[in-house]
Amino acid sequence: MNMKRYLDISLAYAVAAMAGGVFYREFTKWNGFTGVTALGKVHVHLFLLGMMAFLLVALFADRLDLAGDRRFRAFMRVYNVGVPLTACMLVVRGITQVLATPLSHGADMAISGIAGIGHVLVGVGLVLLLLALRQAAAKEA
Repeated sequence: MNMKRYLDISLAYAVAAMAGGVFYREFTKWNGFTGVTALGKVHVHLFLLGMMAFLLVALFADRLDLAGDRRFRAFMRVYNVGVPLTACMLVVRGITQVLATPLSHGADMAISGIAGIGHVLVGVGLVLLLLALRQAAAKEA
């Protein structure tokens, strides 16, 4: 992949982040909700973990051969599942908070568990990225 591809991914995350922010603002306003909700975190998660991460990846990819590294390819798969999964579960949790939806213990734990899986995937993806960057930097030295 080239730099343009990573910039396209970054743009997609930026658009999703803005949509998440608009949804948070309008959904809470429409429902008269003034408290703290997980919806408020969707915007920041997608901007930082999505847009900013891939802006950095684009810069590194322009200078280093990352696409040939198996850890980097694994990062791309794992991370791009983890970030959207995390964001989706923040939306699910936030909607239930705004609507004051009563959840069974099992449903509550399922939402938390799936969000946790998303966070684990993000963490594993970041480690894979750092290992790939380390290897590519060692080749450059």
